[in-house]
Amino acid sequence: MPVPMLLSDQALFRDRDVFDPDHIPDTFQYRDGQLRDMAYAIKPALFGSRPHNIILRGIPGTGKTTCVRHIFGEIRETTRRIIPVHVNCRNDHTRHMVFSRIYREIYGHLPPGSGISLRRLLDSIGRELADGRRVLLLCLDDADCMIPEGVLSDTLFPVLRLPEEFPGARSGVILAVSDMDCDLQRELDTPVVPVLQASEISFPPYGEAEVRGILAHRLRQGVCPGVVPDAILDVIVEKTMLCGDLRVGMELLRRSVQNAENAGKTGVSEDDVLPAFALAQNVCLSETVKVLNTDEKRMLRSMAEYSMQEEQMNSRAVYASVREEVPMGYTLYFERLKKFDRMQLISLDTPKARGNTREIALRFDAGSVVDECGE
Repeated sequence: MPVPMLLSDQALFRDRDVFDPDHIPDTFQYRDGQLRDMAYAIKPALFGSRPHNIILRGIPGTGKTTCVRHIFGEIRETTRRIIPVHVNCRNDHTRHMVFSRIYREIYGHLPPGSGISLRRLLDSIGRELADGRRVLLLCLDDADCMIPEGVLSDTLFPVLRLPEEFPGARSGVILAVSDMDCDLQRELDTPVVPVLQASEISFPPYGEAEVRGILAHRLRQGVCPGVVPDAILDVIVEKTMLCGDLRVGMELLRRSVQNAENAGKTGVSEDDVLPAFALAQNVCLSETVKVLNTDEKRMLRSMAEYSMQEEQMNSRAVYASVREEVPMGYTLYFERLKKFDRMQLISLDTPKARGNTREIALRFDAGSVVDECGE
């Protein structure tokens, strides 16, 4: 009797889920300081007081979301006084979507689908918090995605003012921001800023040793012993650092083991890693590009198209080309270049004896950049 195709491969995985972007590791490495700062800000809510509002700032892939999920998991296990609500603003980017999420977390189901008004939603949420003396802790993940829509202030203001409208209710917010240049003081409406009074927690990019430690830990959890030799892990770490995003390493590790498993091998070789790298890169590129606004995407696309025609790129020559597609002054252009560099989309190098001119290199395949940035 033939062996079913789905069962015919060598089993190299112990637990595939540990490589999932939503996986919360049992040991969360290299973010103890950030977790302590978050716990300090949230602690007053354990005693029924208003928590301190906080902003988590760091480029994609630096652990902001994992920190939130980790600490929200602790809250759910230890107390019913706090109601933690995590909202992905890439998906839920309107006021009604956000308050529907809050309603579902409180009542266990979505609000009626017959066009319930925002005012009724707020009343239901506020009364429940006040009657139960409970504290709402709302995390708007990728909150900067709501700024172009013009709805961030309108979403924050009623949450922050709930205690005034419903005595006994308490609320606090966590804003996770991926745009390092986003100035919330400037972007938010004037009445919101003094009520927010948020402190900032920084999430710097992981260093090479930290990336290796995290990937090695996931490897021990998710893959059978001996499947990924140290030399191959070194290659995966090197390529992860090239992209500057831990998510690439997770995806690359998963896909490399999958390639070896599909081939019926007992271990991963470099031949399994190389074809997996392009696919893993695209996952990271897609998530990173989503953070950019329309003009930034147009500029990045124009740079990628330029790189297809020119072997080398320098900042002045690229500026002369891209400003035809995206009109801008040199100062704004250079600020965007530095932003792309921080987000690990490009690398900027300063050659000797060339003044302020920088050499530019894309960190991703130019064709993939063009596809992700769209028309």
